[in-house]
Amino acid sequence: MDIFVFYILILIVLLLLTIGIIYLSYWIPKKYGKKKLGIIISSMLIVGTVLFILASVFDDSLFFKSDAKKYLIEQKVELNHDFKIINNKSGGLRDYYHKFELEISNADKQKIISQIKSTENYQNEINNEIYLPELAKNRYEGDTIYANYQTDWEYKKAVFYPNGKGYTPTYRVISISKEKNKLTFEELLD
Repeated sequence: MDIFVFYILILIVLLLLTIGIIYLSYWIPKKYGKKKLGIIISSMLIVGTVLFILASVFDDSLFFKSDAKKYLIEQKVELNHDFKIINNKSGGLRDYYHKFELEISNADKQKIISQIKSTENYQNEINNEIYLPELAKNRYEGDTIYANYQTDWEYKKAVFYPNGKGYTPTYRVISISKEKNKLTFEELLD
């Protein structure tokens, strides 16, 4: 409950600060006889603020195929055929997460499965989920950890890497369904 109150207070302070800056951007030029300049500056700040808020609120709706490809290429997964975005979700106050699901072609599915199976650290036996952050000796300055394995329902390619002291480490998992032509990407900054 206390953290919720803290974030509400931060939001109120930011809102008051934004309103104050917009008001001053109108009032100061007006005081010096430049009312039109004040209107132009404050209008630009209002439009910028509204666009920033809309972009933040509708971030999940503004996720495109090029964004999905960028995330996958970072994990050395490339889709050669057309695909469909099934859903996309992101958010979190303290722990950021991002998850999207794609409907991919059978050829891309088979290529990614064979890529996962051909890695040096692939575990052929069926495992439960492997949560790589638990295996890290030092979450903030340790080595990058990789896991390639299968569960009862999916083939998984996971990576955990620290981003340095004082920065949140990154944990990413790409899952390929055994039943469907579905790829799931999950990222957690924890």
